[in-house]
Amino acid sequence: MLVLGIESTAHTFGVGIVRGENIFANVWDMYTTEPGKGIIPIESANHHEKVKNQVLEKALKKADVKIEDIDVISFSHGAGLPPCLKVGKDFAVELAEKHKKPLVPVCHQVAHIDIGKLLTGSCNPVVLFTSGANTQVLAFEDGYYRCFGETMDVGIGNALDKFGRAAGLGFPAGPKIEELARKSKNYIELPYVVKGMDLSFSGIITSTINKLKKEKIEDLCYSLQETLFSMLTEVTERALAHTEREELLLTGGVAANKRLNEMLTKMCKERGANVYNVPKEYAGDNGAMIAYSGLLSYSAGITVDPKKADFNPRLRTDQWEVKWEQI
Repeated sequence: MLVLGIESTAHTFGVGIVRGENIFANVWDMYTTEPGKGIIPIESANHHEKVKNQVLEKALKKADVKIEDIDVISFSHGAGLPPCLKVGKDFAVELAEKHKKPLVPVCHQVAHIDIGKLLTGSCNPVVLFTSGANTQVLAFEDGYYRCFGETMDVGIGNALDKFGRAAGLGFPAGPKIEELARKSKNYIELPYVVKGMDLSFSGIITSTINKLKKEKIEDLCYSLQETLFSMLTEVTERALAHTEREELLLTGGVAANKRLNEMLTKMCKERGANVYNVPKEYAGDNGAMIAYSGLLSYSAGITVDPKKADFNPRLRTDQWEVKWEQI
C-alpha cells in the first residue's frame, strides 16, 4: 500500500510517500522570515499555497511514482496554525476527490511518535515531544498517549523563537541560539519554573529579553538553554521513574539540539535507561511522518469523507485514540 502524507501545521509544507516501513520520499519547503520577525500564520499559509504543487511533484519524482499509483492520502488534522492546516487539508481533499483515493486524518503529534518508533526501534518509551507549539512528556496507556507533564503556556520552540525575535536572530531561532550558546560558559541567573510535572517558559523568556541590553548575547543564549533544558530533564526523569520504563524517545524540532541531548543522555545513563533520538530529517515537521501515521491509521480502519474533512488547531495528543498501538 502506497501512502502519501501532507504536513502543513506551521512553517513547513511537506509531502512524504511510504509503503509499509519503507520511506520512498520526504520532501519539504520551509517558510522563514527576516531577523526580528517570527512566524506570521497567514504568510506561512501563503507560502504553503505557493509551494504545494512543486513539493508534491518533487516527492512523486523522488519516489518514482505517479499520483495515480498512490493508494491512500493522509493529512495533518491538527494541532497547528489554522491558516496553515487549512492549506494542507484542502490540498489533500482536492487530491483525494480528483483521484478517488481514501482520505485519512492524522494527529500531528502522534505522527511524530509513530515515525520516531519506526526509525529508532523504540518499543514502549516515555516520549519527550519538544517542538514549536508543543512541549509534552507522554507515554502510551490504554489506547492513548497520556500526558504526564507539559508546558502551561508557550511551547519551548515558540519560546526560543520569541527570544530570538527580540534579539534579532530571525526565524527559526533555535539553531542560532544553540550556536551562540556554544561560545559561552557564563551562566546568568534566570527563573526556573517547574510546578509538579508541568513547566512554564514565558516568564523566563521575558526575564532573558529584559537582560539583552545588559548582558552578552552568547551568555544569555547559554543561560537560557541551560535553564530550559534542565527543566525538561527534571520532569522527564520523574516520568521515567513513575512509569518504570527504560526507554526515552526524543522527538520534535527542538530534539535536534545537541545540548538537550547531552543532558537527557546523562540522566538516562544514570538511570540505566536507553535514549532514542529521531534522525534530524524526521524529528522536525515532515510529510513522511504523516504518511506513515496515515498508513497505520488506515490499517486500523480510520478514514474520513472528503466532503466532511476538517482540521483541529487545538487537538491535544491525549485526545487522539491510537487504535493501532497494541502495547
